[in-house]
Amino acid sequence: MFVHQRGKQGMFFLTLTAGADSLHPADCGVGEVCEKASSYQLAVLFIAFAFLVIGSAGIRPCSMPFGADQFDPHTESGKRGINSFFNWYYFTFTSAMLVSATVIIYVQSNVNWAIGLGIPTALMFLACVLFFMGTRLYVRVVPEGSPFTTIVQVFAAAFAKRSLKQAKDPKQDLFDPPHTSAIVTKLAHTDQFRCLDKAAMVASPEEVRSGGAAAADPWRLCTVQQVEEVKCLIRIVPVWSTGIIYYVAVVQQSTYVVFSALQSDRRLGSSFHVPAASFTVFAMLAQTLWIPIYDRLLVPRLRKVTGKDEGFTLLQRQGIGIALSTVAMIISAVVEDRRRDIALNQPTIGTTQTGGGISAMSSFWMVPQLMILGLSEAFNLISQIEFYYKEIPEHMRSVAGALAFCNLALGNYLSGFLTTIVHRTTGGGQNWLAQDLNKGRLDLFYWMIAGIGVFNFVYFMICARWYRFKGTRDA
Repeated sequence: MFVHQRGKQGMFFLTLTAGADSLHPADCGVGEVCEKASSYQLAVLFIAFAFLVIGSAGIRPCSMPFGADQFDPHTESGKRGINSFFNWYYFTFTSAMLVSATVIIYVQSNVNWAIGLGIPTALMFLACVLFFMGTRLYVRVVPEGSPFTTIVQVFAAAFAKRSLKQAKDPKQDLFDPPHTSAIVTKLAHTDQFRCLDKAAMVASPEEVRSGGAAAADPWRLCTVQQVEEVKCLIRIVPVWSTGIIYYVAVVQQSTYVVFSALQSDRRLGSSFHVPAASFTVFAMLAQTLWIPIYDRLLVPRLRKVTGKDEGFTLLQRQGIGIALSTVAMIISAVVEDRRRDIALNQPTIGTTQTGGGISAMSSFWMVPQLMILGLSEAFNLISQIEFYYKEIPEHMRSVAGALAFCNLALGNYLSGFLTTIVHRTTGGGQNWLAQDLNKGRLDLFYWMIAGIGVFNFVYFMICARWYRFKGTRDA
């Protein structure tokens, strides 16, 4: 409830900054000196962004696990419902992004910014109303304590008992009381990260309460279940880290692809020019079209071949996504090299506002690379989210929802870091990322990302072979 309100308030304030004359600088024409925003205007804008960040940070990680919680994982129909839910969740997400990148951008650019921001504000209000109308229908899982406290307790207990010898017989030497949780399934003991097992070793009888069902001090003695939950998180980290590198390629569809589109022929027909920022639509379109085809047509057939409910395994789908992103970067490099060659050796069709020549090559040659990137996301991102949801212990599923979005954020930071490195290392001569792309070598930057993608694919394969899926056992 709190985060829904913050998101709605953020959109409301953002709409005000565009609609109220006192909350934005006066309009200025081409060639005129524009008035700077006042401190008050910037403060309102930053408050709007802060509310949006709080709202997004609360909604995005929680909405997916909350939706999946509506299915019963103990039934066959429930398991298949969960598998399809993540596909259809991302289908609606990309469909909304598709509308935002076309209709909303068009209204903002050609009609009015206040109306363009007012539409998503009204939709956010409608979403809040619909959410609260369904409150009585939802399956709500009651939380059982803080998962972060358990993680710290395991590390603290393992460190305190670091001098103890490893348990020879885990079934006899480790503290494993009867499992009582109705939410979290009982995890089987694994031999990975055995140093953490020391957290569950009973150093003295006083560490266990009378009856043997609980520890006297949870910071000195943890259960096998707690230790295995922490092991689950540690096993996920290497696979999760591949997503950070993967997003370096995905980020390019909303950065340098737009710059390339600005310096290529964007005409559609005799007079209409496709907005450069709208080229990201092709990636979203590929995702939107592929998800129902995969879920409804391919998965039933793949089940017969692979014997898996989800068709391909979650790790296989992530690997396919990484491979496709690398292919997309290779195509991007080839297309950019061709665009630049035409701009330098053939007459240009105009100049951009920054003075760069516009190549006569059609910008629609970039559509294949964007479509492949869209397919890559459909494979990788959805399977990432589902992988975290299924492999992280049940009471940590809000953390699972946040991991994929952390990947996206860190991938953006890594992309910015690589851009800074390239600027500093090539800026003294021919800057690969010059403002005028015809004077730069964006194609070499794409080749570099493709090389990083090959490394990431090999690294992912190693992580996938090493990974051990979460095992359960009866209480």
